[in-house]
Amino acid sequence: MARSPQDLLEQTFKLKTFRPGQERVIAALTRPRSPTTTRPAALAVFPTGGGKSLCYQLPALMFDGLTVVISPLIALMKDQIDALHALGISAARLDSSQSLEEHRAVTAGVRDGSLRLLYVAPERFANERFLHMLRGTRIALFAVDEAHSISEWGHNFRPDYLKLARIADDVGAERVLALTATATPAVVASICERFAIAPDDAVVTGFYRHNLELRTTAVSRRQKDEALLAALRDAPPGPAIVYVTLQKTAMRVAAMLREAGIDAHAYHAGLSAETRTEAQEHFMRAPDAVVVATIAFGMGIDKADVRAVIHFDLPKSLEGYSQEIGRAGRDGLPSVVHLLACSDDALVLQGFACGDTPTRESLRALTSNVRREVASAERFAEGPVRSTGFGVDLNDWSLAHDLRPLVQKTALTHLELMGIITQSTPRYGTYRVRPTIDDVDDMKGAIDAIVKKFAGQKGAFVRDVLSAGKVGRQLITLEIDDVVAAGHDRSRIIAVLEFLAEQRLVTLTPANVRHTFVRGPQASALATEEHVDAITDALVERFSEHEARELGRIDEVLALIATNGCQTNALVAHFGENRTAPCGHCTFCLTRTATTLPAPTPTPTAQIAAAVDLAALSALALAHPKALATARQQARFLCGLTSPALTAAKLSKHPLAGVLDDVRFHEVLAWLTERLGSQAAAPPARAAQTPRA
Repeated sequence: MARSPQDLLEQTFKLKTFRPGQERVIAALTRPRSPTTTRPAALAVFPTGGGKSLCYQLPALMFDGLTVVISPLIALMKDQIDALHALGISAARLDSSQSLEEHRAVTAGVRDGSLRLLYVAPERFANERFLHMLRGTRIALFAVDEAHSISEWGHNFRPDYLKLARIADDVGAERVLALTATATPAVVASICERFAIAPDDAVVTGFYRHNLELRTTAVSRRQKDEALLAALRDAPPGPAIVYVTLQKTAMRVAAMLREAGIDAHAYHAGLSAETRTEAQEHFMRAPDAVVVATIAFGMGIDKADVRAVIHFDLPKSLEGYSQEIGRAGRDGLPSVVHLLACSDDALVLQGFACGDTPTRESLRALTSNVRREVASAERFAEGPVRSTGFGVDLNDWSLAHDLRPLVQKTALTHLELMGIITQSTPRYGTYRVRPTIDDVDDMKGAIDAIVKKFAGQKGAFVRDVLSAGKVGRQLITLEIDDVVAAGHDRSRIIAVLEFLAEQRLVTLTPANVRHTFVRGPQASALATEEHVDAITDALVERFSEHEARELGRIDEVLALIATNGCQTNALVAHFGENRTAPCGHCTFCLTRTATTLPAPTPTPTAQIAAAVDLAALSALALAHPKALATARQQARFLCGLTSPALTAAKLSKHPLAGVLDDVRFHEVLAWLTERLGSQAAAPPARAAQTPRA
């Protein structure tokens, strides 16, 4: 162990004192192992801007070995690495945007021990070579940022996070640190259970922010633009963030604000990286800039003087709301967070929650496909798991099963946790090879020049590989399966291509990624069709529970708005912090009046039926069975929600698409379920007229 935490804080990080909770977390990580614990482990639940990153950056300098930081946010990685370099600390990241040379430099730093901190996304652990490298490296600390994503009770569950606790064991991590800005008591318990963190080492510093004035204004959909303009006029001078739900809303509202003379830019994931960077950089430097953004904006943004955060649309959870308002007033000065509460917004959020829930038919098709692929690759052989496995184009599967990519990924992760399959390193089906040989007349001459650099059988193999592809004027396009079919070993093919690239004889551009899986230790759980049904039922139950939780989170937001008491106290109570004295700076405390939102009224079935051309819907369902076979698929379509099959069928502009977008999803689903059920129960309309053979 190196210098003391206090010495490192002052001498390396140029700070005089720790922030609340930081010393407790670092003390838990530096505590010697006891007979009852496998390794030191801690959880840091600090508010946005509360100093979570120091809890792994400082210990990284105290221990021999590498600190691995897992974060889904590339922007955060870049910013932190730049800041660490400025302090003279060796840190780097690995991600798919890097060049081959950058990748090699980082891995060299890991292997020779010169790198202290390595930042990676959770998806990186699907790479077998990366895992192999970590297994041969001393991992002093395994730090998981956004740790609430590991919990299915969390507001932002990510399937890749589910496997991180197991991976920490696999790579022999000596210490584990989980970090998040938002976690309810249930999520805290879930994180602690997965990472074996003792309750006393879960450090929650509190969520109350004395400098934030929580304003709530009830508005109708037509009033929202004017209400936003008024909210910005009433906010303290300085930068502001306006959060919206939809990308198209971000564009429209930003344009509306510019027309009103406000320096506003839109920010969302659908914009180009260049446009997003320009918007972010302008926001960072302009004194009164406003960014109108989806929740894609704000993560890892280090700007302390944001004076206002305004929710133009309802947040989808109290966890998200707390994290987003936490970006205001991080300098401790008075700031305003203003929620424009429109009950119509709940309809949109409820639709998204329900639209992600897959049909039983989709989950069964996926499970059956997994069974077929595993059986084909492994024949359900007894004994050790073989490494042949099977490759999958997940985009093709997403369309075939009508499952959104994240939903399908979640389902496959659950199958992996059940032990049925194990994800392996993704493979590329295609490599585009560009020779870099000078002074040759054509591609044949380039291949000959490369082959001459190898003697005997090695040269013959290089020629076989390069000649097996489609030879163009500047590129060779290699379909790896075709080369394998010619009798060559895949691993040897990839090895020779990478060697040619390392020697700068060619440049490689991989394409057509195929995710690979091998038979898991419990693969026999899918041995029969009855087993498929049982596993499908388990998946259906998991997704149904997830939908219920998402709908419950929306209800919690509505309940906070209508609280007949201090709204600040009600918000922090959601995270387990109990305050008795009123805050004095929320809408209720300032007006002594609860905000009233009109209660949603059920839509009569007759009104739903009158809005839908049933004959046209039936004809569409017959013409597009992959997209509209079930009641849930039809409900998505009528409510204006998308799915892979609906997109492929190009039905988004059909007159019936979104015709019921102002009706609660479950009301539409119930009506369609009853309608399709009665159709199935009735005899075919022309059955009596059909003569017998």
